[in-house]
Amino acid sequence: MKLSDFDFDLPEDLIATRPARPRSSARLLLAEGDAIRDLHVRDLPEVFRPGDRLILNNTRVIPARLFGTRRRGDATARVEVTLLEPLPQGWRALAKPLRKVQVGEEIRFSDALSATVAQKSETDLVLSFNLTGLDFDAALAEAGQMPLPPYIAAKRPADAQDREDYQTVFARHSGAVAAPTASLHFEPWLLDALRAKGVEFTEVTLHVGAGTFLPVKVEDVTTHKMHAEWGEVTPEAAAEMNATKAAGGRVIPIGTTALRLIESAAASGRVEPWRGSTDIFIYPGYKFRVTDALMTNFHLPKSTLLMLVSALMGAERMRHVYAHAVTKGYRFFSYGDASLLIP
Repeated sequence: MKLSDFDFDLPEDLIATRPARPRSSARLLLAEGDAIRDLHVRDLPEVFRPGDRLILNNTRVIPARLFGTRRRGDATARVEVTLLEPLPQGWRALAKPLRKVQVGEEIRFSDALSATVAQKSETDLVLSFNLTGLDFDAALAEAGQMPLPPYIAAKRPADAQDREDYQTVFARHSGAVAAPTASLHFEPWLLDALRAKGVEFTEVTLHVGAGTFLPVKVEDVTTHKMHAEWGEVTPEAAAEMNATKAAGGRVIPIGTTALRLIESAAASGRVEPWRGSTDIFIYPGYKFRVTDALMTNFHLPKSTLLMLVSALMGAERMRHVYAHAVTKGYRFFSYGDASLLIP
């Protein structure tokens, strides 16, 4: 498999910079076997079956993008920081311009929030903040912006509306720096309608990292090294998925983040309680252990996520699905429309 096998032409005007409103009015491409149907997310109660179990990623996106002033002696300069993950000694973060930031410098983001550069590498740095716990959370909420994907941030800055738009209605556990975007389409009424249909839900947590947007740079895709993300499948969640499989029901992750997590937890062939970092890389040839179908948005050309859906449906089938989506004007990427992929 070559990287060029996962390329396609995408018109610029199909890249969504705002979500559909209401959320459930987004379009839904249903690809089941060889058939394609053009629906809307609000039609999901007519698509899913009683006994289906949807896997929801309940991670919560933090306002991880910060703009501050760094100080060295009497000199000051602007710096942009994107938090990546918490560490025992602070937060790993990206910085622009990284080259000019020095260890020991203070960066002030607001009257309440500042950080000292504790470590620096060629790619990122570690920041030691002046606040911890709930005080840090409150100051970050005040000073930070939602970390929109690069292809949206290049077109417009994040604003107050993104604090609602770029968060799922079932977000619970803070730690993500990117949203599980397939889940953004759900509203409370839709979850209630699905429950009334007999559809069941299991929540898991995978804190989506900025690495989800990293490009694949190797032509032989099997040599690509995936980024790691922290996740948890509780004993109760594992038991629910195993019971559904035993009863002949379908386990359907909502989004590639939920899929990667439950497949990591099912290395033995059944879902086990799981907690830790996963760097699972799913590409054509992968044997799925627990996933029966997937709801997901439309992904970047040459991305690991396009490789993942190609593993589920077949590369040739996904080329046909994406060609249909482009022809029909589906909106792509994080704020775009959705697909439901049933092998």
